[in-house]
Amino acid sequence: MKLKQIINILEEMAPLSYAEDFDNVGLLVGNIETEISGILVCHDALETVIDEAIAKNCNLVVCFHPILFSGLKKITGKDYVEKSIIKAIKNDIAIYAVHTALDNHKNGVNKIFCDALGLKNIKILVPKQNFIQKLVTYTIPENAEKLRNALFDAGAGKIGNYEDCSFNSKGIGTYMGNENSNPEIGERFEFNETQEIKIEVTFEKHLQSKILKALFSNHVYEEVAYEIYALQNTHQNIGLGMIGELENPMNETELLSFVKTKMQCGAIRHSELLNKPVKKVAVLGGSGSFAIKNAKHSGADVYLTADLKYHDFYQAENQILLADIGHYESERFTKNYIVDFLKEKITNFAVVLSEENTNPVKYL
Repeated sequence: MKLKQIINILEEMAPLSYAEDFDNVGLLVGNIETEISGILVCHDALETVIDEAIAKNCNLVVCFHPILFSGLKKITGKDYVEKSIIKAIKNDIAIYAVHTALDNHKNGVNKIFCDALGLKNIKILVPKQNFIQKLVTYTIPENAEKLRNALFDAGAGKIGNYEDCSFNSKGIGTYMGNENSNPEIGERFEFNETQEIKIEVTFEKHLQSKILKALFSNHVYEEVAYEIYALQNTHQNIGLGMIGELENPMNETELLSFVKTKMQCGAIRHSELLNKPVKKVAVLGGSGSFAIKNAKHSGADVYLTADLKYHDFYQAENQILLADIGHYESERFTKNYIVDFLKEKITNFAVVLSEENTNPVKYL
């Protein structure tokens, strides 16, 4: 199987369009035409992981964190990033990163986090913004059903738990063609009035080219009138973090001990205990200080995340218990999920879970 075929599967799991703008996801090293012999899945594509890939005859490393995050002007092997890249290139090993593309997926990092804690009734904590667009177009009634269905097939009209959503209204369209026109209805140089249907559908912005292709391929007009708007609506099924409920409330000490065991934490740093039962739990794998306000506004009793700084803990303000469980720990089971997904989709060669613990933080 070629690398480009595997990339299609990886994009099914974690669409690159879901990634945050600051991120560097997708194929970082390699040629899409390369024939893949095996896949090694890891958290961080360090040099030791590349050595493991070589030993296990895997020429594709799928990592969670991108080893290449910011630009490189020189590759001389002066640091851990450059050493890893040089070794991968020398040994014809491709590297592909998923990071926030999987963070933002409804079945991704934070769903895995929630599942590890047994949380129920989960929903997105920070829904993705500026991700939804709306198409408005006009056609004759005889063409409306065919055109709508084509737009739906291209991915338009999905809102939350509903599909094939559109708004349709009747009106009068007017036009007059010039000497180069070939109107579907009426004659050139004549002022024409015709009954039209106005069709409005929303879609995820990365589908725009696919939506427009469906529009032009299934519209009967010579000149297709359409408008595209960027909407302010948030996307309730895409975003960072999640909030859910414990099956049975716990006191704060019990909850922290439970999390420490389930997520295999070396230690947990937390704000002052509030001595109240915990039912609603907000989680965000990785660095999550930016979502403290979201966790508080959502009514969470505790917010579990990582990389909280000294002053971040003050934001608890006796309203919520903030707990830093460790960056690696909060994303611990992500690579297991990736392995399971790939094994289900690819059965003709090895998909291997890395045995390397790439957590740089140690505990005394």
